[in-house]
Amino acid sequence: MGAYILRRLLLVIPTLIGVMVINFVLVQFVPGGPIEQVIATMQGEGDVTRGFSGAGDDVARSGGGASDRYIGARGLPPEFIEQLEREFGFDKPPLERFIDMMVNYFQFDFGTSYFTSKTVIELVVERMPVSISLGLWSTLIAYIVSIPLGVRKAVKDGTPFDTWTSGVIIVGYAIPAFLFAILLLVLFAGGSYFQWFPSRGIHSEREVWEQLSVGGKILDYAHHMVLPTLALTISSFATLTLLTKNSFLDELRKQYVMTARAKGLVERKVLYGHVFRNAMLIVIAGFPAVFIGAFFGGSLIIEQVFSLDGLGRLFFEAALQRDYPVIFGTLFIFTLMGLIVGIVSDLMYVWIDPRIDFETREG
Repeated sequence: MGAYILRRLLLVIPTLIGVMVINFVLVQFVPGGPIEQVIATMQGEGDVTRGFSGAGDDVARSGGGASDRYIGARGLPPEFIEQLEREFGFDKPPLERFIDMMVNYFQFDFGTSYFTSKTVIELVVERMPVSISLGLWSTLIAYIVSIPLGVRKAVKDGTPFDTWTSGVIIVGYAIPAFLFAILLLVLFAGGSYFQWFPSRGIHSEREVWEQLSVGGKILDYAHHMVLPTLALTISSFATLTLLTKNSFLDELRKQYVMTARAKGLVERKVLYGHVFRNAMLIVIAGFPAVFIGAFFGGSLIIEQVFSLDGLGRLFFEAALQRDYPVIFGTLFIFTLMGLIVGIVSDLMYVWIDPRIDFETREG
């Protein structure tokens, strides 16, 4: 097992580099880079160049000169454009920029945001509590509900219970997350009916929050997390429940289950003493995707609806602003997390079923 883990860890580096190369190359062809964003903002507000080491003074002093390399730059002095390029590092060739970026990233130096003057690590740490809350609670609730429900559906396969529960979870899966989130806001957050839950944030206003006791903060936090967690979790019930059911049905038809029943073992012992361990392997295989999806990508829409400042919203805003350090920094971090979680998933395989030996796998 040690050799297998070592091989997987060694594959992390080329995989990371491959992902970063693909995205870096694609970004080079996307119109409207950070310099164009600054120029557009400057033309709309007039003082966006403040803080660019005197570049704003260059604009004020010069009314002529132009650069055709950037959209909207015609009429701006070349010195100003060159200053922006130095500030953003675009005075270097793309290959040199990529190599410098990767060298820094492997030292966990992700640079500073172009537009907030905060480091990428600071921005990620600021947004992490929201994403951890959404990802952790939605994944935990989905597994707590879906696994027992899937087992029950497998045992009651073909009965009215199996039929109506399948209908309910499929309807829940078909409802878009953003639509369900809006429905929850309308019904329970003061939209048109009840105001049982707050509509935004993970806790009350800071002045109120700081005056609460520890128990009060826990209750306040739970009160704020109910609606976004439900909205994020609803669509994951169907996949996980049906996956659990089908996995159990497949195991229940095998010979060892018939043998266990023939020996007189009670049904509960058969299900949870023999079938459960084998049936759960396929469910555990999907855990990394479920967790990472809920932790990052899947929470973007929910963060927008409930005005939560999480990592999904951070990445989305960075993409709109062409804030490359934030885009590539978060991409690197979450790709690394996904690869590590995949290795942890394999270790969970072995823990649940020691018969599995990854050492015998090719490659």
